[in-house]
Amino acid sequence: MGQSVSVIRKPSSVGGRLRFEINRSLTGMGHEYYRDAEAATGPRPPDDLARKLFEVGGIESVHINSNVITIDLVKGESDDGMAAIIEDMFLHWRPGMVPPTDEEVIAAAAKS
Repeated sequence: MGQSVSVIRKPSSVGGRLRFEINRSLTGMGHEYYRDAEAATGPRPPDDLARKLFEVGGIESVHINSNVITIDLVKGESDDGMAAIIEDMFLHWRPGMVPPTDEEVIAAAAKS
């Protein structure tokens, strides 16, 4: 379930800065800037993506403007796996996953 996102890495003239262009807009015409995961508190896709990227570690900041994602890395850190996180941000079902039982769904609904 869900659809993968097409990600194209674009060059940046600034060292330690990654720039990705994707095939959909995450913020409309607005900008979202995150200095850390705590700044990404909302439920929207750009907030969720920023949290997932910060979980990887080694990131100073994330800026999202429409379909462009700019990531500033901590000096000496790698970008390993970041494109995959962006590609998979809307995938909710993967081969091999087992659907929850009715009891699990009911229990999860009762908690929220």
